Amino acid sequence: MTHPNPLSAVPSRRPSAARPLDLRVRAQRVQIDELIVDDPHAVLAHAERAALDAPDTAALLGHDADTPLGLPAAAALLCALHEPHELPAMGLRFTRHTTHVTAHNQQTEPVSLELSHAPEHGR
Repeated sequence: MTHPNPLSAVPSRRPSAARPLDLRVRAQRVQIDELIVDDPHAVLAHAERAALDAPDTAALLGHDADTPLGLPAAAALLCALHEPHELPAMGLRFTRHTTHVTAHNQQTEPVSLELSHAPEHGR
């Protein structure tokens, strides 16, 4: 005669799904892209079109009907209005990409991390 297992009478506990912990973690990510102008004519041409589409942004950089954009302002306008992957086709080339991350919760001092990447030359 076999004896019943006393544990079989106890209902099995299903593992409960882990509940996420809200630790009030805050993170700030700042990306800095350094670029150079490969094709000044392309940069100026794209910037002139961009200034027509976004005159308020262009005005912040000094552009108006009487003042054309200089090359530095034209490059800045393109960077402000376009995604990074679009910029090489507009005459700009990335020389370095830096990401600075700061994270903290309510009980700790901020922790900072900086990652930097320089693309291969000739890219």
